[in-house]
Amino acid sequence: MKVLAIETSCDETAAAVVEDGRKVLSSVVSSQARLHADFGGVVPEVASRAHLELLGPAVAEALGRAGVSSGDLDAVAATLGPGLVGSLLVGASAAKAYAWSWGLPFVGVNHMEGHLHAAFLEDPELSLPTVVLLVSGGHTMLICMQKAALGGVEYRLLGQTVDDAAGEAFDKVARFLGLGYPGGPAIERAAGSGRPDAIAFPRGLAGQGYDFSFSGLKTAVVRYMRANPGTPISDVAASFQEAVVDVLVAKTREAAREVSARAICIGGGVAANTALRTRVEQVCREDGRAAFIPSRAMCTDNAAMIGATAWYRLRTDGPTPLGTPVDPNLALPLV
Repeated sequence: MKVLAIETSCDETAAAVVEDGRKVLSSVVSSQARLHADFGGVVPEVASRAHLELLGPAVAEALGRAGVSSGDLDAVAATLGPGLVGSLLVGASAAKAYAWSWGLPFVGVNHMEGHLHAAFLEDPELSLPTVVLLVSGGHTMLICMQKAALGGVEYRLLGQTVDDAAGEAFDKVARFLGLGYPGGPAIERAAGSGRPDAIAFPRGLAGQGYDFSFSGLKTAVVRYMRANPGTPISDVAASFQEAVVDVLVAKTREAAREVSARAICIGGGVAANTALRTRVEQVCREDGRAAFIPSRAMCTDNAAMIGATAWYRLRTDGPTPLGTPVDPNLALPLV
């Protein structure tokens, strides 16, 4: 089964062709980072207009790379939410139009479920139960992926952020430090020459369950820099990054122990961070668990993960009605 998938939930215009939910025949991502750099963050109107220009060529390139035409496809999928409503409308409307004109079923996909299924693209034998840390600019969540009683996979929420997401904190701190956008890569580059133990920044909600808080850490960075303006930016970046990674890994590790997880998986844009990837691999080795660390291309927003999820959803739920609207606040289906 070949699925053409489209992802436009935020500022990445992506299209992919995925076979049987596991084999990526093509994956095309057109980044808008340069368009938003001057604003220090994503501007919704700019993002949706860029999607209009970039989506058609992205789909054509994805079909060309995969060596398929519309007649070879079995379904068309797109992200319905969560995300920016204008961006979601561009991708979903296009996918519905393709599906209708080609006489194919349409499958609407939850963006966060896509990140959960990204791991299967690179390791189809992913062991369950698995604790997944979804960490991005809009979300920070701990999810237990487990086998459902009637077959398939189900998701149980273990914890989530109570204020800023980790990626949001990276962007805000990078902007305050004058490091540019996107904040995650900027902080990581600056931290490369800094000392992670230079400043003892707070670890939000440490030892208090599986929820996260990064707002206080962001404020601590601002206050420290105002009181110590001569501190090397590299030391501030490294210490901030260390504080974020410490909390993410500690809570993920403890959650894995509680649910007797066979593996730990990470996903979302912040999962591309080298320090986080290294630390997760380290604790998994120490605890005797498998570590599923997707390639950086599969951590950031992409359409291949949407295609993988669409294959699963089409088999379990069937096609999505063409009248189904996008939902910028679409919730992950949980048990």
